[in-house]
Amino acid sequence: MDFFDKLYDEHEKVRVRFVGFATEQTRYDFGIVYTDMFFGKPLVICMQTGRSTLLDPKDLDDIEYIQSAFRIKDLQQAKDLVEFFSEALPETPFQTQYE
Repeated sequence: MDFFDKLYDEHEKVRVRFVGFATEQTRYDFGIVYTDMFFGKPLVICMQTGRSTLLDPKDLDDIEYIQSAFRIKDLQQAKDLVEFFSEALPETPFQTQYE
């Protein structure tokens, strides 16, 4: 590994929430990793597809981002996810990760 510049190698005990729910159209299974890394944004993982993204409440204002991150074509399904995540994601102030 002489040719790699290590950027970070952190160990952290984190809180993880696993949640499954269904709407009229779709079933969802997510893992939400609450961490101090990534400027305090939780890492959200779709357990069915393996797709993941960092999300905070401000990201929920951009429905197209939600659709793109989880590859959802149906607007109503994306709105359902925004509604769920608006309750599941904590309000976090911007944190400087690199101090």
